[in-house]
Amino acid sequence: MKFLGVIPARYSSTRFPGKPLELINGKSMIEWVYKRTIKSDLDKVIVATDDERIYNEVISFGGEAILTSKEHETGTDRIAEVSTKYPEYEVIINIQGDEPLIEKNMINSLINPFIEDADLKMATLKFKLDNIEDINNPNIVKVITDNNNYAIYFSRSPIPYPRHMDMVNYYKHIGIYAYEREFLLGYSKLKQTPLEISESLEQLRVLENGYKIKVIETKNKIIGVDTKEDLEKLVEYINKKNITL
Repeated sequence: MKFLGVIPARYSSTRFPGKPLELINGKSMIEWVYKRTIKSDLDKVIVATDDERIYNEVISFGGEAILTSKEHETGTDRIAEVSTKYPEYEVIINIQGDEPLIEKNMINSLINPFIEDADLKMATLKFKLDNIEDINNPNIVKVITDNNNYAIYFSRSPIPYPRHMDMVNYYKHIGIYAYEREFLLGYSKLKQTPLEISESLEQLRVLENGYKIKVIETKNKIIGVDTKEDLEKLVEYINKKNITL
């Protein structure tokens, strides 16, 4: 079984245009993501972008990139296009381009379930939350799972309802996805669903259509970058911890 890692990266962003090219201690954000991703057990890693500036940046530091259509509305659509160009890879893993401190073991934890279960279609990650601010923050997506670690629901609201806070574990959904290739191609063609639109969470389309998503817990706390303020905090954290590429 062969595993392809795809990092979708677009230049246009309402909150932070040009984010993948922003520098973190002299290296672009996309270089941080790419070089930390290739430390994993993936067989191949490629950046998927609709912008020549990002494409040229990836090539300049020795990475692999592909130019995709500018018409894609989601990162999933972009990844699906890439998967059609690499049919020899059975599993596609979507690594977010704005998470420059991605850990290799997070990616590897999504590889193993597909090796163990030939029928698995999709998997993702979760991280245990430990403060009420994050639980109540609508920008932090929460996930609940069944006894077999399959997703029951994803929401921007606190789920389950915190009637007995001391009896409940809350988990943040980490938006790294692994797909069986044929499932990804079919999923990308499905129409948007009511819950997906209501929560603005694309993964709910999978659940609403009756498919399962395996959710694996990780101990690694991901630090994403949505704004320039997030980037400033990230650089401060990297310097404090002496993290280098």
